[in-house]
Amino acid sequence: MIRTILSDEQWELLAPIFQGDIRKGGRPPVNANRLTVEGILWIARTGSPWRDLPEEFGKWNSVYQRFRRWTKAGRFEQLFNGLAGELQLDTVMVDGTFVKVHQHGTGAPKGVVPAANPKLPKPSGAVAAG
Repeated sequence: MIRTILSDEQWELLAPIFQGDIRKGGRPPVNANRLTVEGILWIARTGSPWRDLPEEFGKWNSVYQRFRRWTKAGRFEQLFNGLAGELQLDTVMVDGTFVKVHQHGTGAPKGVVPAANPKLPKPSGAVAAG
């Protein structure tokens, strides 16, 4: 059973952007463009590694390679620019569980003097005078 993420109406909006393949030579793609886009959206939605892409979307490496080619060709930028006028931002929600911080970015030790650590910015003159 193939999971569908996009409705037929949504795909009609996206299809012209993903028509044709941008490769020069080589074998033609096995997956249909819609199936590849569905696989890319599945990865984006779940946050899973590419290797965990379900086989119903095709071989993970094939989907990934097409994603890379489309990204380099600016197709996703074209998609976002084309759909930006249709956005309805009545409600926007940001989920902080997806914001990743480097392990050392969890907080600096308190009382660190910038002069002792050359990597930290120096205080401004106004702070030093006060």
